[in-house]
Amino acid sequence: MKSYTLMAAVTLVAGLLSPLAQAGETLDAVKEKGFVQCGVSTPFPGFANTNEKGEWSGLDIDVCRAVATAVFGDPTKVKFTPLTAKERFTALQSGEIDMLSRNTTWTLTRDTALGLNFAGINYYDGQGFLVKKELGLDSAKQLDGASICIQTGTTTELNLADYFRSNDMEYEPVAYDRSDETVKAFEAGRCDVLTSDRSQLYSLRILMSEPDSAEVLPEVISKEPLGPLVRNGDEDWLKVVRWSLFAMIEAEDLGLTSENIDERAKEDNPAIKRFVGENTGEQGLPLDAKWAYNIVKQVGNYGESFERNIGQDSPLKIERGLNALWKDGGLQYAPPFR
Repeated sequence: MKSYTLMAAVTLVAGLLSPLAQAGETLDAVKEKGFVQCGVSTPFPGFANTNEKGEWSGLDIDVCRAVATAVFGDPTKVKFTPLTAKERFTALQSGEIDMLSRNTTWTLTRDTALGLNFAGINYYDGQGFLVKKELGLDSAKQLDGASICIQTGTTTELNLADYFRSNDMEYEPVAYDRSDETVKAFEAGRCDVLTSDRSQLYSLRILMSEPDSAEVLPEVISKEPLGPLVRNGDEDWLKVVRWSLFAMIEAEDLGLTSENIDERAKEDNPAIKRFVGENTGEQGLPLDAKWAYNIVKQVGNYGESFERNIGQDSPLKIERGLNALWKDGGLQYAPPFR
């Protein structure tokens, strides 16, 4: 595995010698090998998980499948690499994976110091606390002196320290590398509290033998915009990943679903005609004209993905909240497809 320092130096020199030298490199490599290598979370029900047959599903998984569909017209042309929080950035920097779609928070330093680019936001989240109901707690302000299970290598660690310091409270961290280890420790009583993004808390809770024995406290102590990442230096690949996600969001905005897109495509609606690959003009993406149509037909729009993986059609039953479309009071919004 190449060191990131060496890779960064080589990329910088190549870029200085020829500004176009790196254009399309990742996309070309993906096409040559015939699949997208996507880094995902270790078991994270609703976002990235496998069934008894080893088949992957989840909100983050659907982003990977959307990219594969945009490139190949086939959502199965993707392979998944499970990564811990510690492993994820190195795997992308080194070229072990082509993209990362793994509940990763977009922050200033991650955007500027890692040689990586965030392609968008597929889930707006915030950090919270999971406690046993038997403790009778109703606020995070009652956690002074608590032992808290936490996953290492995450923004969660820093947010936790900030929150307790600003509220003049103390805590004992109980750290683990994997999220599934944190919930096992919490259930076994090795800590009083489990903290993570609220989406992950709901996901981890259903892994417990008695999910109803625990509850999420009301406080949200951070902003956690989660989304896919790619390496710096390849604008073509960045745009493919970014607009694959946007296609899912825009399709919901247009009312296009995997079930109705063929019928809706017959309408005399310029926005729909552009979306499905008719009257496109110059899109500037190195993809088949029907790339967005293929994503919706074979993967679904953002709302379909949300509901089946983490929404009301799933065991998690998470409300749309901030992840509703802009016109429904949420934050999900795609730039115009024109």
